[in-house]
This record gives sequence, structure tokens and C-alpha cells, in this order.
Amino acid sequence: MNLNQITVPVISVEQSIDFYLALGLKLIVRSLPHYARFECPDGGSSFSLHRVDSLPQGEGAWIYFEVPDVDKTAAALLEKGISLEEMPNDKPWLWREARLKDLDQNQLIIYHAGENRLNPPWKLSE
Repeated sequence: MNLNQITVPVISVEQSIDFYLALGLKLIVRSLPHYARFECPDGGSSFSLHRVDSLPQGEGAWIYFEVPDVDKTAAALLEKGISLEEMPNDKPWLWREARLKDLDQNQLIIYHAGENRLNPPWKLSE
């Protein structure tokens, strides 16, 4: 099994398209006003937006985008005027992360985990 895509709810697909283009995703489907899909630059997965009339309550999903250099990516986002909730920092789970929210308050994490992504020191043995 392989994860193909994640779809997040948004109020305005059209406005959200610009935000995700600025993050570096490539738009591959534009079906306004209800849907858009992006190709992630690495890995072959996709990310999509689905228009809703009202957003879900509570924290919702956290979406992780892995990059080779969190600090460089964070600096580029700041230069584009995208605010970060949390500047790049090292986490106890051995990942480097920066956090931000999209226009609809979906939680996004820009991170780098390297080998620790699938093989942390506390990984269960088979």
C-alpha cells in the first residue's frame, strides 16, 4: 500500500491555489470552484483541495511536507510573505520542523527527518 494523496477542506479553492503554489507544489488539476490537485515536487504523491461551506471544528489533520533543508525552505517562505507559526527547530523525535497554517488554518509542517523518518532509534523490531 502507498499513500497517494491528502485532501484538505478549504473555503476558497481559488485563493488557496496561490498559497500552495507559493509553497512549491505544482498545480495539475483546476476544477473551480470545487477542487484542485497538486503534484508534490518529490516522491510522486499529490495534495488536493476540496471546497467546503464550513470548516471542520477542532485541530484537524496535520500535514507534513518533507524538504531537504528546513531552514532554507522557511527563509524562502518568509521572503514570499508567508508567516510561520514556529521557526525551524529540532524536535525531541529527531526531526527539524517549521510550522505554519494555510488560509483555512490547516496545520502544515515543513520538516526534515532523514533516516529517522522511518528508522528512529525507538522503532519497533519486527
